[in-house]
Amino acid sequence: MNIQSLVVKEILHRKFSFILGVLATLIATASIIGSMVLLRTHDLRTASILQIKETELQQRLDKLQDDTRKSMLKLGFNLVILPEDQNLADWHTDDYSAKYMPESYADRLAESDIVYIRHILPSLQQKIPWPERNRTIILVGTRGEVPNLHLSPQKPMVQPVPAGTIILGHELHRSMNIQVGDRIRIMGRSFTVNTCYSERGNKDDITAWIDLKEAQELLGKPGQINAILALECLCTENALPTIRKEVAAILPGTQVIERESQAIARAEARNQVALEAQTTLSKEQQGREILRDERERTASTLVPVVFLACALWIALMGFSNVRSRREEIGILRAMGVSAKHIFLLFLWKHVSIGVLGGIIGFFAGSAVGLLVPGQEATIPIDFFSPLTFWLKMAALSVVGATLLAVIAGWIPAMIASGQDPAEVLREE
Repeated sequence: MNIQSLVVKEILHRKFSFILGVLATLIATASIIGSMVLLRTHDLRTASILQIKETELQQRLDKLQDDTRKSMLKLGFNLVILPEDQNLADWHTDDYSAKYMPESYADRLAESDIVYIRHILPSLQQKIPWPERNRTIILVGTRGEVPNLHLSPQKPMVQPVPAGTIILGHELHRSMNIQVGDRIRIMGRSFTVNTCYSERGNKDDITAWIDLKEAQELLGKPGQINAILALECLCTENALPTIRKEVAAILPGTQVIERESQAIARAEARNQVALEAQTTLSKEQQGREILRDERERTASTLVPVVFLACALWIALMGFSNVRSRREEIGILRAMGVSAKHIFLLFLWKHVSIGVLGGIIGFFAGSAVGLLVPGQEATIPIDFFSPLTFWLKMAALSVVGATLLAVIAGWIPAMIASGQDPAEVLREE
């Protein structure tokens, strides 16, 4: 009778002992496989959650930035391009330029490839007497924004004033009881009131807006403007020097003024939105990392304890098995079975325990790692890939469980093979 048949008969004869051995290796294997699968599942879920969160936050950020952009547009234009020979002290005092430049400058700027400027608005502004009403007003002529041809189109910040119409600031229409649709005259020219603005608390309350060409005719400045208003695209910090250099190359004889308070407010608002989104994502990532560290610490403490307990379990069962079978061992030795074969008999039994326990432990550990309390309900899409991970885990389960069973059963097998059959039979 060969060793393999003896091993099979031994297993069938002592099923309970074999099952207990398999259970021990199963628990040891499941503990380590479950821990590894748990951590891997956590990493996959973390990557999936962060990807979803990042997508959601990016969508939210885009919406918030769009909302912020729209609200910040209410601050108005933050760049003013003036003729180079305009005295800035006079400009700050009068709030309009006494020097002029060609209206074509606005078109030239819009047709250039400058990327830091948007919403280009040519204007002609001057403080004038309103002889028909015995008032002094600020007259602004505008034709509407000139689109940047090389950039994606955007909704204009201000709408053009239709020819033959006029828009009045709050103080002008309130003090003179002027209503929308009324016909009024300015410097001999008749206009229909298009819009009456509500109170703004600044010079706009005494300002009248008309079409640029009509303003040029009234003021005797055909084809001329005295300012180009624009919006600085705050894509980078400290862009003003670059803007001034580029504008000087495109529009010779001009200077660029930045209305800093409006620029800062717009930049801070956008940066705050981006910071809040990044902070939310970072907190989510930190929370997942903390949870992983806790699980890893628990596994590093629990797995060695379970492994050692199972090894002792298998060893004690081996010693008990050898002691209870002294008579059988003595008979086998008396029948001519060598000590080597007795050793292999016990060793192959432990190999069978390890292989079977490793296989079952692999599946049990994978299930435990996936379904352990505290895990999320959904399985990551790529949980079962790559295949190499699972092949390695399966090999680790079988090889590790077999080594555990063999090492734990090595000494009992050595004791069994080293017994003297004459002494055993005499005692029995």
